[in-house]
Amino acid sequence: MLSTEMNDLLTRVGRGTPMGDAMRRYWMPALLSWELEADGAPVRLKLLGESLVAFRDTSGSVGIMAEQCPHRGASLWLGRNEEDGLRCVYHGWKFDVTGQCVDMMNEPEKFNFKDKMKAVAYPTEEFGGIIWTYMGPADKRPASPKFEWTQVAEGHRYVTKVWQECNWLQALEGGIDTSHAPILHRALKANPVHPGIGLDTPFVRGSAPTLEVENTDYGYRYFGIRTMGEKGHYVRGYHFVMPFTQLRPVGGGKPRVDGHFWVPMDDENVMVYNWGYSYGEAGLSHEESEGRTGGNNFGDDVDIDNGFKAVRNKGNDWLIERDVQKTDTFTGIKGINTQDRATQESMGKVMDRTKEHLGTADRAVIATRKLLEQAIRVTQDGGDPVGVAPSYYHLRAADDVIPTDRDWREEIMAVMYPSEPAATAG
Repeated sequence: MLSTEMNDLLTRVGRGTPMGDAMRRYWMPALLSWELEADGAPVRLKLLGESLVAFRDTSGSVGIMAEQCPHRGASLWLGRNEEDGLRCVYHGWKFDVTGQCVDMMNEPEKFNFKDKMKAVAYPTEEFGGIIWTYMGPADKRPASPKFEWTQVAEGHRYVTKVWQECNWLQALEGGIDTSHAPILHRALKANPVHPGIGLDTPFVRGSAPTLEVENTDYGYRYFGIRTMGEKGHYVRGYHFVMPFTQLRPVGGGKPRVDGHFWVPMDDENVMVYNWGYSYGEAGLSHEESEGRTGGNNFGDDVDIDNGFKAVRNKGNDWLIERDVQKTDTFTGIKGINTQDRATQESMGKVMDRTKEHLGTADRAVIATRKLLEQAIRVTQDGGDPVGVAPSYYHLRAADDVIPTDRDWREEIMAVMYPSEPAATAG
C-alpha cells in the first residue's frame, strides 16, 4: 500500500506538482495526425492539467499553445486559422505556431506591440501518425521519441486512442499487470460472441505467473513465467519505458508488438493511445489491428465526435451483459481494453492506495512506483530522469513456450533486443 502523501505525489500532474514537473521532462502524444488539417478548425486538448489548443497552419506546421489568448483570455479555439497563424476573434491578435504574436488588428503598427507578445506554446514533432509535444524546460528537451513502431511503413502499424475516466496511474498499473490478463479477458468457450483469450492458449492454460523485473536505463523489462508441465514454460517478456509506455507481445510468437501510452489529461482523466506494428515483411491486415477487437475501434467503441470518449463507459455500466458473463466471456463486457477500463474506472477517479494489499504478482506495479518516485527526486535535483535518453528506440516484446531443456531468458531476450531494427518507411 501507499501512504496518502505518496499516493498524491505520484498521481497529481498539474504544473508545479512534483510528478507534473517530472512528467514534463518527456515527449508525449498530444493528438493523432489526422485530427488537424491545414487551415482547418483548431482542436481543444488537455495535457497535464493544462487547457490547450492545437492547429495546423497553412504550411502544414503544428502549433500547440495555451487555450486562453494572452490579451484578455478569450478562447483561441474560437479563432480563425488563416495565413500561417491562429487569430483570436475577440480583438484580432494573431499567433504563429511558436506562439509569437505576428499581427494585432486593434493596435497601431507604429508601437510594435505585437513583437513583445507571445502566447504560451510548446514545441511539436510529428511522426508515426502522432503529433508529439514537449512541455518542459527548453534546455532539457530530450531526443525525439522514435519508438521502432513509429518508423515502419503505415501499412505495418496502427494507432488509436480513447479517453479513460480515471487517474493516469491506475490505468497504467492495470496495463502493466500481466497476471490479470488471462483472468479478466478470458473466453468461457470456443468461438465466443465477444472477444476473449481462448481457453486453449498457453496464456490461460499456464499456471499463475512468477514475475521477474529488471531495471534498465529506460525503465525496466519484466517477464511473466507460467509453467506448462512437460511442455516447459510460457514466457511473456514486456518493456516499461518511462514514464507511461508499455510494449507487450501479441501472442503466438508472431513478429508483432502492441503497446500503450497512458497520457495524463489531468488528475482524473487519461488519454490512452493504443498502437501496434509488424516488424516482419508482411504488414497488418484489417483484422489484426487491436482496435478491431480491443474495444478501441473508432465508431463502434470510441466516439471521436465526443472527445474520443468510450461508447461503453461508467455512465452506462460499460454495457455489461450478465447473460454473456455466465456463458461467453469472464466479464460480459465487450472489448478487451473496455474490460480494462471498466475495472480501472470502477476504482474511482483516483484510487485510494492506502487500502490495497499487494502480492508477488504486483512486482511490476511496485517497480513502476519506485521509478516514478525516483524520477521526481532526480528532477527536483536538476538531473535527467530515467527514460529521457533514446535507448528504447529498437525494443520489442516477445512471448513463446520454451521447453525446460532450453534457456528461456536467452531465447526471449534475443527477440526483445534485436540486432537489426525493422525496415523503416524510408
